[in-house]
Amino acid sequence: MTAVSDAIASGAVGERVWFYANYHCNLTCSYCLTGSGPAVARRLLDPALMVELAFQARELGFRSLGVTGGEPFMVSHMPDTLATLANILPLVVLSNGTLFSGPRLERMEHLRGLPISIQISLDSPDPDENDSMRGPENFAKVVKAIPKLVDKGIKVRIATTQEEIGEEALERLCKLHRELGVPDEDHVVRPVISRGRALTAGMGLSAGVENIPCELTISADGAFWSPFGPTVTNGDLDLDLLISRTVNPLSIAANAAVGLATGTSAGADATLGIR
Repeated sequence: MTAVSDAIASGAVGERVWFYANYHCNLTCSYCLTGSGPAVARRLLDPALMVELAFQARELGFRSLGVTGGEPFMVSHMPDTLATLANILPLVVLSNGTLFSGPRLERMEHLRGLPISIQISLDSPDPDENDSMRGPENFAKVVKAIPKLVDKGIKVRIATTQEEIGEEALERLCKLHRELGVPDEDHVVRPVISRGRALTAGMGLSAGVENIPCELTISADGAFWSPFGPTVTNGDLDLDLLISRTVNPLSIAANAAVGLATGTSAGADATLGIR
């Protein structure tokens, strides 16, 4: 056992390594952590580096991977890269769910049967409310795409991000995702975190290293404490959760994360409900 594998086993450091594949997106969501949108700089993470770091993550004792953005499926190589990564460690990829049609949908066939989940954002059972936060026709595109992915043998998770959601609305949302083929255990509800675009809009809960779980996150700009770390506010990268500019070898960033995590109070990272 090493310091990294010990920290993962104890829960001080999360078992998943995250990759920020890109920063650009086809949507401009009101609470976006990264201030993403169609005109945002791409800031791509090289796919060969992602694969190399995935092998290193497995050797260090990490047990799974995550891929986020931006909208990862705006990157042309993404289905092939995800298939490669999923053969190294199980993974989850975060998506807005609006691009799964035509050739993009057909390329998802590469992921059939692999240990991969696509986590798609759906914030309200009411199309107008959902689209007011995420963009025109978002709701319709998402509810059309999810059954198509499920039919291809791809596991889909639903993530609901809200400042507050009432019991009646939540029940209607749960009824909807069940009808789409997503069971209750694959639906997560999380608060808006006041970083990125949410911060400038005065939305969400304040969060820092003391109450955000440590999940080593790699972006084109370095290694961060969490996927809530490499956020962008008013066009500027937030550096408060940067732990290392060096990402390769991964052990440098992983050991830096361990050093920080072992100085954090046990259980403090569960207070916001974003595990």
